[in-house]
Amino acid sequence: MLQVEVTAQLRTKFGKGAARTLRRAGQTPAVVYGKQDSLALELNSHDFTKALLSIHRKNAVINLTVTDGKKQSVKHVVTKEIQTDPLLNSVVHADFYEISLDAPMVFVVPIRYTGKAKGVDMGGDMTIAKEKLTLKGKALDIPDALEVNVSALGIGEKMSFADIQLPAGVTMLDAPETVCVSVSAAAQA
Repeated sequence: MLQVEVTAQLRTKFGKGAARTLRRAGQTPAVVYGKQDSLALELNSHDFTKALLSIHRKNAVINLTVTDGKKQSVKHVVTKEIQTDPLLNSVVHADFYEISLDAPMVFVVPIRYTGKAKGVDMGGDMTIAKEKLTLKGKALDIPDALEVNVSALGIGEKMSFADIQLPAGVTMLDAPETVCVSVSAAAQA
Protein backbone atom coordinates (compact mmCIF):
# COMPACT_ATOMS: atom_id res chain seq x y z
CA MET A 1 0.00 0.00 0.00
CA LEU A 2 1.13 3.53 -0.70
CA GLN A 3 2.55 5.62 2.13
CA VAL A 4 2.68 9.42 2.11
CA GLU A 5 4.36 11.79 4.55
CA VAL A 6 2.36 14.85 5.69
CA THR A 7 3.17 17.37 8.43
CA ALA A 8 0.63 19.17 10.61
CA GLN A 9 0.45 21.48 13.61
CA LEU A 10 -1.98 21.27 16.51
CA ARG A 11 -4.81 23.77 16.04
CA THR A 12 -5.83 25.96 18.98
CA LYS A 13 -8.48 28.21 17.43
CA PHE A 14 -11.88 26.83 16.43
CA GLY A 15 -15.00 27.97 14.62
CA LYS A 16 -15.87 29.43 11.21
CA GLY A 17 -13.91 32.63 11.65
CA ALA A 18 -10.77 30.82 12.73
CA ALA A 19 -11.11 28.35 9.83
CA ARG A 20 -11.45 31.19 7.33
CA THR A 21 -8.39 32.91 8.78
CA LEU A 22 -6.43 29.64 8.45
CA ARG A 23 -7.47 29.20 4.81
CA ARG A 24 -6.46 32.79 3.96
CA ALA A 25 -3.05 32.06 5.52
CA GLY A 26 -2.59 29.02 3.27
CA GLN A 27 -3.51 26.43 5.89
CA THR A 28 -6.20 23.71 5.79
CA PRO A 29 -8.11 22.78 8.97
CA ALA A 30 -8.28 19.04 9.67
CA VAL A 31 -9.42 16.58 12.33
CA VAL A 32 -8.05 13.14 13.26
CA TYR A 33 -10.55 10.65 14.71
CA GLY A 34 -9.80 7.23 16.06
CA LYS A 35 -7.94 5.72 19.00
CA GLN A 36 -8.16 8.71 21.35
CA ASP A 37 -10.19 11.89 21.45
CA SER A 38 -10.42 13.80 18.19
CA LEU A 39 -7.43 15.98 17.40
CA ALA A 40 -7.80 19.36 15.62
CA LEU A 41 -4.96 20.14 13.20
CA GLU A 42 -3.85 22.62 10.57
CA LEU A 43 -1.97 21.55 7.44
CA ASN A 44 -0.03 23.50 4.82
CA SER A 45 -2.56 23.63 1.96
CA HIS A 46 -0.01 23.48 -0.87
CA ASP A 47 1.91 20.49 0.54
CA PHE A 48 -1.28 18.67 1.52
CA THR A 49 -2.86 19.12 -1.92
CA LYS A 50 0.32 17.82 -3.52
CA ALA A 51 0.23 14.73 -1.27
CA LEU A 52 -3.44 14.15 -2.09
CA LEU A 53 -2.76 14.31 -5.82
CA SER A 54 -0.07 11.63 -5.47
CA ILE A 55 -2.58 9.20 -3.90
CA HIS A 56 -5.66 10.24 -5.90
CA ARG A 57 -8.39 7.61 -5.42
CA LYS A 58 -5.99 4.99 -4.08
CA ASN A 59 -5.76 3.23 -0.75
CA ALA A 60 -2.93 4.89 1.13
CA VAL A 61 -1.55 5.22 4.64
CA ILE A 62 -0.67 8.79 5.54
CA ASN A 63 2.15 9.15 8.06
CA LEU A 64 1.00 12.34 9.77
CA THR A 65 3.74 14.09 11.76
CA VAL A 66 1.96 16.28 14.31
CA THR A 67 3.85 19.15 15.96
CA ASP A 68 2.63 20.36 19.35
CA GLY A 69 5.01 23.11 20.42
CA LYS A 70 8.40 21.37 20.57
CA LYS A 71 6.94 17.86 20.76
CA GLN A 72 6.36 15.75 17.63
CA SER A 73 4.41 12.53 17.19
CA VAL A 74 3.59 10.39 14.16
CA LYS A 75 0.08 9.09 13.57
CA HIS A 76 -0.79 6.58 10.86
CA VAL A 77 -4.08 7.67 9.29
CA VAL A 78 -6.30 7.10 6.27
CA THR A 79 -8.51 9.76 4.70
CA LYS A 80 -12.08 9.66 5.93
CA GLU A 81 -13.42 12.72 4.09
CA ILE A 82 -11.92 15.53 2.05
CA GLN A 83 -14.09 18.62 1.57
CA THR A 84 -13.31 20.81 -1.43
CA ASP A 85 -14.52 24.17 -2.72
CA PRO A 86 -16.18 23.43 -6.08
CA LEU A 87 -15.47 26.89 -7.49
CA LEU A 88 -11.87 27.34 -6.39
CA ASN A 89 -11.06 23.60 -6.59
CA SER A 90 -9.18 23.80 -3.29
CA VAL A 91 -9.24 21.70 -0.13
CA VAL A 92 -11.47 23.27 2.55
CA HIS A 93 -11.30 20.63 5.31
CA ALA A 94 -9.91 17.12 5.86
CA ASP A 95 -11.01 14.33 8.18
CA PHE A 96 -8.64 11.46 8.96
CA TYR A 97 -9.10 8.18 10.78
CA GLU A 98 -6.19 6.87 12.86
CA ILE A 99 -5.32 3.22 12.25
CA SER A 100 -2.99 0.63 13.71
CA LEU A 101 -0.47 -0.85 11.26
CA ASP A 102 -0.58 -4.16 13.18
CA ALA A 103 -4.35 -4.72 13.22
CA PRO A 104 -6.16 -6.21 10.21
CA MET A 105 -8.49 -3.86 8.34
CA VAL A 106 -10.85 -4.14 5.37
CA PHE A 107 -10.00 -2.39 2.09
CA VAL A 108 -11.60 -2.35 -1.36
CA VAL A 109 -8.86 -2.88 -3.95
CA PRO A 110 -9.22 -2.29 -7.72
CA ILE A 111 -8.52 -5.12 -10.19
CA ARG A 112 -6.45 -4.25 -13.27
CA TYR A 113 -6.89 -6.59 -16.21
CA THR A 114 -3.77 -6.94 -18.39
CA GLY A 115 -3.14 -8.63 -21.70
CA LYS A 116 -5.53 -9.42 -24.51
CA ALA A 117 -7.59 -12.58 -24.19
CA LYS A 118 -6.96 -15.13 -26.95
CA GLY A 119 -10.75 -15.57 -27.21
CA VAL A 120 -11.03 -11.89 -28.20
CA ASP A 121 -8.45 -12.48 -30.97
CA MET A 122 -10.68 -15.32 -32.19
CA GLY A 123 -13.72 -13.00 -32.41
CA GLY A 124 -15.17 -13.30 -28.92
CA ASP A 125 -16.29 -10.56 -26.55
CA MET A 126 -14.66 -10.04 -23.14
CA THR A 127 -16.97 -8.99 -20.32
CA ILE A 128 -15.57 -7.54 -17.11
CA ALA A 129 -18.07 -8.27 -14.33
CA LYS A 130 -16.09 -7.04 -11.31
CA GLU A 131 -13.53 -4.25 -11.05
CA LYS A 132 -12.97 -4.33 -7.27
CA LEU A 133 -12.25 -6.91 -4.60
CA THR A 134 -12.68 -6.63 -0.82
CA LEU A 135 -9.58 -7.72 1.11
CA LYS A 136 -8.73 -7.98 4.80
CA GLY A 137 -5.23 -7.71 6.21
CA LYS A 138 -2.67 -5.38 7.75
CA ALA A 139 -2.68 -2.01 6.00
CA LEU A 140 0.86 -2.28 4.61
CA ASP A 141 0.23 -5.83 3.29
CA ILE A 142 -2.72 -4.74 1.12
CA PRO A 143 -1.67 -4.15 -2.52
CA ASP A 144 -2.46 -0.90 -4.36
CA ALA A 145 -4.18 -2.95 -7.08
CA LEU A 146 -4.46 -6.58 -8.14
CA GLU A 147 -3.15 -7.35 -11.62
CA VAL A 148 -4.89 -10.16 -13.48
CA ASN A 149 -3.53 -11.42 -16.81
CA VAL A 150 -6.43 -12.46 -19.06
CA SER A 151 -4.36 -13.46 -22.13
CA ALA A 152 -5.02 -17.20 -21.58
CA LEU A 153 -8.83 -16.87 -21.67
CA GLY A 154 -10.45 -18.51 -24.69
CA ILE A 155 -14.03 -18.33 -25.91
CA GLY A 156 -16.41 -19.72 -23.29
CA GLU A 157 -13.85 -19.41 -20.48
CA LYS A 158 -14.05 -17.31 -17.33
CA MET A 159 -12.03 -16.32 -14.27
CA SER A 160 -13.38 -16.07 -10.75
CA PHE A 161 -12.04 -14.36 -7.64
CA ALA A 162 -10.54 -17.72 -6.59
CA ASP A 163 -8.14 -17.49 -9.59
CA ILE A 164 -6.60 -14.23 -8.31
CA GLN A 165 -3.30 -14.57 -6.43
CA LEU A 166 -3.26 -12.70 -3.11
CA PRO A 167 -0.21 -11.59 -1.11
CA ALA A 168 0.68 -13.47 2.09
CA GLY A 169 -1.32 -12.39 5.13
CA VAL A 170 -4.24 -11.07 3.06
CA THR A 171 -7.64 -12.76 2.87
CA MET A 172 -10.52 -12.23 0.45
CA LEU A 173 -13.93 -11.29 1.86
CA ASP A 174 -15.86 -11.66 -1.41
CA ALA A 175 -17.22 -15.05 -2.50
CA PRO A 176 -14.40 -16.92 -4.32
CA GLU A 177 -16.78 -18.37 -6.93
CA THR A 178 -17.82 -14.88 -8.14
CA VAL A 179 -16.97 -14.49 -11.83
CA CYS A 180 -14.88 -11.37 -12.46
CA VAL A 181 -14.14 -11.67 -16.20
CA SER A 182 -15.36 -13.91 -19.01
CA VAL A 183 -15.04 -14.32 -22.77
CA SER A 184 -18.11 -15.29 -24.78
CA ALA A 185 -18.79 -15.90 -28.45
CA ALA A 186 -19.66 -12.75 -30.39
CA ALA A 187 -23.36 -12.24 -31.05
CA GLN A 188 -24.38 -13.04 -34.63
CA ALA A 189 -26.02 -10.20 -36.53
